[in-house]
Amino acid sequence: MTKHAEGSCLIRMGDTHVLCTASLEERVPPFLKNTGLGWVTAEYGMLPRSTGTRMRREASAGKQGGRTVEIQRLIGRSLRAGVDRVALGERQITVDCDVIQADGGTRCASITGGWVALRLAVNKLMKAGDIISDPLFDHVAAISCGVYAGQPVLDLDYPEDSEAGVDGNFVMTGGGRLIEVQMSAEGATFSRGEMDELLGLAEKGVAGLVAAQKAAVEG
Repeated sequence: MTKHAEGSCLIRMGDTHVLCTASLEERVPPFLKNTGLGWVTAEYGMLPRSTGTRMRREASAGKQGGRTVEIQRLIGRSLRAGVDRVALGERQITVDCDVIQADGGTRCASITGGWVALRLAVNKLMKAGDIISDPLFDHVAAISCGVYAGQPVLDLDYPEDSEAGVDGNFVMTGGGRLIEVQMSAEGATFSRGEMDELLGLAEKGVAGLVAAQKAAVEG
């Protein structure tokens, strides 16, 4: 999708569109120097007109908002869960997720698309012979689920998300293992059974996303 990045993709989940790029650097943060471990990190941002009304650029405000910091840390944590950092070697890959258009689920789309960009960047490393074994041992994808109008719903859009009685984000590996679960209720509570039902729905959603990831990187 972009000329200069080692890996890039555009992910579209309904009306949520996120450009994800992966950039390789032959260095690591100071706390990892001489450890033999690689690092994967992420940055996240929303373009001013990705929403219904123009948002001020965070750069013009002089600092990132708390939501932005939370999301980019989540993206980094999630992607690292599928990485063998010893196999990656002492190098860093930064995944940038820029929301072009938002309609709910931007963090989930960023994680799912970010993995594709990361996969493509790692493929270049392997093709060049810079690494011997594949450091990505599983897919990583994420999906939102919630209870809207009394019904479990997969991949909430903005109207559904804003009115959902329960909503959550599920980050999982391709093998079905959980990386992170964020669930909350708004104005009500939810039962263990409802949580299990949403988890089952998320598993189906992630399976579909992993299939799309495979098609993207193999195509």
